Amino acid sequence: MPLDTLWTIGHSTRSWADCVAILRDAGIGMLVDVRRFPGSRHNPQYAADVLPAALAREGMGYRALPGLGGRRKASTNSVNIGWRVEAFRGYADHLASVEYRQARAELMEIARQWRSCVMCAEAVWWRCHRRLIADDLSARGWTVVHLMGHGNAVPHTLQLGAVLIDDVLRYPQVAQE
Repeated sequence: MPLDTLWTIGHSTRSWADCVAILRDAGIGMLVDVRRFPGSRHNPQYAADVLPAALAREGMGYRALPGLGGRRKASTNSVNIGWRVEAFRGYADHLASVEYRQARAELMEIARQWRSCVMCAEAVWWRCHRRLIADDLSARGWTVVHLMGHGNAVPHTLQLGAVLIDDVLRYPQVAQE
């Protein structure tokens, strides 16, 4: 894999053992939590207060970057009209924020030190803000790989219509959703 490579995973309802096995198969050393609200009543094994110790027992590190978290509101004058789904348009607007840029810089630094995987709750990357994080890093020359299950790793392709403008990824054209 190229030096600047990042993996993604959605924990969904996976068992802890299954998630750890997928991460191990990919050689992941650092899990980066990109949930804005990193708790889970339905899947308490993925709560932020238990993940650091649980991952340490598995020989992996844990970092939380809530600045990369989802659930962002679209601005009324959004330039990201390519997204019809408001949740994606809101996250696309967030890509221009200082909060996002600082968290992205931290993520890139982490991923250059450890083989890293960003994690959110949504199982499939194309329904998750991980999709836009992957686009943003891909536009900057990174390789992004989505871990879907055992032996199922999907390379990310930059979304059609996504373009870097003044160092911010934008979606000015209609995207496929």
